[in-house]
Order: sequence, then structure tokens, then C-alpha cells
Amino acid sequence: MGASSTDELLKSNSSQKERYSKHVHDNVHGNIYLDPLALQFIDTEEFQRLRDLKQLGLSHLVYPGAVHSRFEHSLGVYWLAGTAVQTLKDYQGLELDIDDIDIQTVKLAGLLHDVGHGPFSHMFEREFLPRVLSGSNWSHEDMSLKMIDYIVDQHYIDIDSGRLNRVKEMIITSHASQKSAKEKQFLYDIVANGRNGIDVDKFDYIVRDSRACGLGCNFQFERLMETMRVMGDEICYRAKDYLTVYKLFSARADLHRTVYTHAKVKAIELMLVDALLEANEHLGISSSIQQPAEFWKLDDTIINTILADPRPELKKARDISLRVRRRQLYQFCNEYSVPKAKQEHFKGITAQDIVCSQKAGEVTLKEEDVIVSIVKIDLTRGKKNPLESTNFYQDYSSDVKFLIDKEERISHLLPTFCQDMIVRVYAKEPHLVEAVSDAFENFQMKTYGEKTQVHSTPEKKKRRR
Repeated sequence: MGASSTDELLKSNSSQKERYSKHVHDNVHGNIYLDPLALQFIDTEEFQRLRDLKQLGLSHLVYPGAVHSRFEHSLGVYWLAGTAVQTLKDYQGLELDIDDIDIQTVKLAGLLHDVGHGPFSHMFEREFLPRVLSGSNWSHEDMSLKMIDYIVDQHYIDIDSGRLNRVKEMIITSHASQKSAKEKQFLYDIVANGRNGIDVDKFDYIVRDSRACGLGCNFQFERLMETMRVMGDEICYRAKDYLTVYKLFSARADLHRTVYTHAKVKAIELMLVDALLEANEHLGISSSIQQPAEFWKLDDTIINTILADPRPELKKARDISLRVRRRQLYQFCNEYSVPKAKQEHFKGITAQDIVCSQKAGEVTLKEEDVIVSIVKIDLTRGKKNPLESTNFYQDYSSDVKFLIDKEERISHLLPTFCQDMIVRVYAKEPHLVEAVSDAFENFQMKTYGEKTQVHSTPEKKKRRR
């Protein structure tokens, strides 16, 4: 395709661009200016669907303020992506040959990076789909690429095919297998950074999620945005900002432990997975994941569809969904953190393992009475420290980038281990809590020779009926 009218607008002066921009007020970033091409994508039913996808899935049932959507997060990433590349242009524009088309391409990648996301945050692709589609490798990033092509075709959006491909590559670039040698590689690290995980997607959701949940956030992305610098086709940071970069990863890990994997949030997710499994055959939930024309109709309101459908075959799914509404949740019994020395060869723990650890008692447990949830929390790269893949520079007069591969050179208070693995056990009914808790303790004794949980399950919880 040839140059579009939007291309001509991008070549005009900045005052004209603002005049043709629509602005919305965001509660995190203030005024966000939307260019005409971005609006062509935003004003479609496929993108507006993001309003019905809560950014934190089911966390609002524990943190009532966490009702923000992927729509506002996407606008935030769009804005930060543009700010980041504009900052690089202001300081290194001639050196890096950044033009307005580059800026708009990166902004579009930020805007559209989640357009293929499933309902209920990551629960859909990590918990539900693997249960109904054995060996499923479906990802929302891959679906985003399909959705972008679908939107362009359905709404006749005038965008150059080469630029569209760059937008899609910037979204999928965090997948190592997709990376290849590209011109201006640093642009591909702004929205989804596969090198070290420092990207504007995290900048936005860490601040936005913390604010929505009423939590403090000591990470300042503005500091990194202002001082980042491209050296050797890679975005680098001042050495004195090492701790600021670390706070990005530690703040993310804190949110995972405090909010995203909160024990009660996980209990609700486990219940919704069971409800979706019961409803899947009758509502064809999983059958829509490959076709954008069907997928865009799938969002968080699926739970209301289940509740409103009177068909007898959906009774089990309705009953589970009603239990969530009535706060009759699966009961969290206890948890333990897998010892560091045991993580390397850790094998999955199943409900059968817990049931087989039960001693004779009043209640005989069955596998369907118990759920084991294994939670992993890291700094984005598993057991590896992402800071070891981050290049720094000394000061603005320096032309040398370098790795800081020994964190003790910065501080002896920084962690030397970068991953937690937590084993949790739940009882599906309150009267089973005591039996499940006791069996869980027995399992720990058999496996580790001691109880690795911090404390016993409270007696008050055990006596619930």
C-alpha cells in the first residue's frame, strides 16, 4: 500500500498533530493524545471489547478497587511507548535516525499488545485452556497478531503492510524464538522487552495496579524513561539507577504475591476454572480461540451468560458461579514454600499425593475434594536475575556499556535467589478443611522429614461446617 493520509499528517509540525489528536484523561498519566490512526483501531468493536476484560481478572473480588480494564491499560502503554521513543529521539534522534513513523509504529504496538487477551486475566490461557486442550500452546500474544490483521481487514484501515508487520513483531518480540536481526532493534524492546523484561508494559501495569488496589509503589518509571540511552542498538541505563531497575522487578514480584496470586484470589480462580470446564461443551468457549471473528465476542461477561442460562446441562456451572457470588468459596487450608535446594528437581504435587497422605479419621478424602495449586513468583526470568542481562553506562559522557554481574557491588541487601515456589492446598467444602490440612502436614513430613509450612491451619477454620 502507498503512503496514507496519516503519513502526511505525521510529517506536519507538532502543533498541527495536536490539533488533529483526540485526548482522553487517564487517572495515571493525565491527558493522553490519540492520533488518527490509533483512533481507527480504538473505535472498533474488537478493541472496545477490552473494556469488558478486567486487567486483574478476579482480583476485584478481594481488592474491590481493582476494576480497571485492559482498555485503559492499553491506552497507558500506548502513551508510555510514545513518550519513551520520543525521549530517545529528543536526545539521540540524529544518531539513531528515529523518525515520526518509528514513533507511531511503537505507539501502535503498545496500543494493540493486549487486543488478543482472553477473559479473567491470565487464568484463561494458563489454567483453563490446558485443561480442555491437551498440550495447548495458545497465547494471547499470538492471538493479538491475528486480531490486528482481522481488525485491519474488517474495518479497511489504511496502513502500510510493512509497518503493520513491524507493529506485530514489536508485540511478539519477548518470545525468544521470534527474535531476529532487525533494523533499529532497540525499538523492539520498548513495548515487550525480550532481553531483560524492562518495558513500558510493566511500567504501566505496576503503577496502575498498585493504585487500583490501594497499595504503595516505590518504583518510579519516570526516572528510567528520562535517563535511558541507546548504546550498541540496545537501551541502557545509568549505573546509578541500578536500584531503580531492581525496584521494577521487586515491585512486580510484590504484586504477584500480594494481589495476583493472593490465596483467596486463587481460590476464586480455581472455582471459575471448574465452572468454565463444566460449561465449555455447551457454550463452545474453547472453540472460539482460533477465530478472531468469534474470539472478540468472548470476555469476562461469560460468567453472566452461565448464570443466566437456564439449561439443565449448565446446572453445575451455575452452582459453582453462584457459590462465588455468595462467597461460599473453596477453602484455603495451608501453604509452604519449596526449599531452594529442592526447586531444581521439584516434581508436581497432585491432589492424589495429598489424599494418599491421609491417616485414618472420621472423613475419607477423595481426589475431587482437594485442589493443589503451585504458584511461581520470580523477577520475570525464572531463577535468573534479569539485572544480569541489563546493560548500564557510567554517565552521559561515557560511550561504554557494561553489565553489573555481581549485585553485591551495589548492595549486600539484594537477594541472591530470584524465584519462589509455593505449594497451596484447598478444600472444596468447609467441613473438609481439617482432614485436608492434616493430610497436607503428613505429606510434608513424608517428603521433607519436617513440616515446612509456617504454622498450622487455624483451629477456627478447621471447625467450620
